[in-house]
Amino acid sequence: MKIKFNGKIIDTSFESSLEFFIHHSKDENDVWIINGFATKMDEKLKENDELFCIPRNILPPKEALDSMMRARHTPRLHEKLKKGSVAVCGLGGLGSHIAIMLARSGVGRLRLIDFDVVEPSNLNRQSYMVEDLGKFKTEALKSQIEKINPFIEVCIHTLKIDEENIKDLFVGDAIVCEAFDSAIAKAILIKNLHKFFKGAILICGSGLAGYGDSNSIQTRKIANNFYMCGDLKSEAKVGRGLMAPRVNICAGHQANLVLELLAEAYEK
Repeated sequence: MKIKFNGKIIDTSFESSLEFFIHHSKDENDVWIINGFATKMDEKLKENDELFCIPRNILPPKEALDSMMRARHTPRLHEKLKKGSVAVCGLGGLGSHIAIMLARSGVGRLRLIDFDVVEPSNLNRQSYMVEDLGKFKTEALKSQIEKINPFIEVCIHTLKIDEENIKDLFVGDAIVCEAFDSAIAKAILIKNLHKFFKGAILICGSGLAGYGDSNSIQTRKIANNFYMCGDLKSEAKVGRGLMAPRVNICAGHQANLVLELLAEAYEK
């Protein structure tokens, strides 16, 4: 029968995956992948099955990673996400985790926008490490994403968004996620995005400070192509700071909505 092994179509007389891999695997610690699933259970081989044998602790080839993500996702969702282009504006606790979740989900192109550097006070909730201190957030986050999924496109802009540059920033982006900690920056984006990019969907965050009361963070459709995630009231202030769990809940809402919208956009 014909199967696909490590990206190439081959003929095989083996009828079971165990027989096949014992013959082709050079090390007992190799990772065996059958139609996107890593398993060493003995499976009956069928025509056109897709198999990979990958050394442990080695980055899989693009075809293997693609196959695994396709198998793990909802049917046909992976192909839709690969077509997506999403911008994340502000790479603090909210934006850095949105970007990481979208990268892990296989969104094909991410645009990361921020002007700031990583500081020690960021480590309580943002997706950075001690080794990132002093680096631009755009560069540190791009480096993280390359370690997670090096096969997606990451475009960075280390700058402040203003009324002058906004018209040039989001060309080709289907969705823009707002994750600023500045009310002024948030207002500039909300006020100006649809002037220049009428078809873009804007997802904003508002109300995610403190801890507890997880269920009050919700996703709301405010207007056509405009959504808001958060509880709309819990702002950061003295006595109520920003903490990782609640920030991540809101980031999850925004990232989850992105996947839903991309799935709908590429339905046909």
